[in-house]
Amino acid sequence: VQLVESGGGLVQAGGSLRLSCAFSGGTFSNYQMGWFRQASGKEREFVAAISRSGGSTFYADFVRGRFTSSRDNAKNTMYLQMNSLKPEDTAIYYCAATSRVTIQTTKYTYWGQGTQVTVSS
Repeated sequence: VQLVESGGGLVQAGGSLRLSCAFSGGTFSNYQMGWFRQASGKEREFVAAISRSGGSTFYADFVRGRFTSSRDNAKNTMYLQMNSLKPEDTAIYYCAATSRVTIQTTKYTYWGQGTQVTVSS
């Protein structure tokens, strides 16, 4: 399984970005997908997860109401729509895949290389 993130960049506070995660090397619909982020000098943290069908999502408290995860199983792609961005959202964002089915899990097997998101004040 290979995962490739895209869509990161520099945005002003209050702005929006949409990240994409392209999946290959397996059957996309067999995997629950997640987003994580790691700010400079901090540990990686969970951001969002989406079930295999896309029917269920789960978010960290600090992004709930601002970020939306979605997926298109026909295109083997997952998305993270990020609105009302804050400077504290600045981090490298990673997508990940797991065969586990518990939406709250943080145990993911496959990881992308990450995409930088920078939010200026």
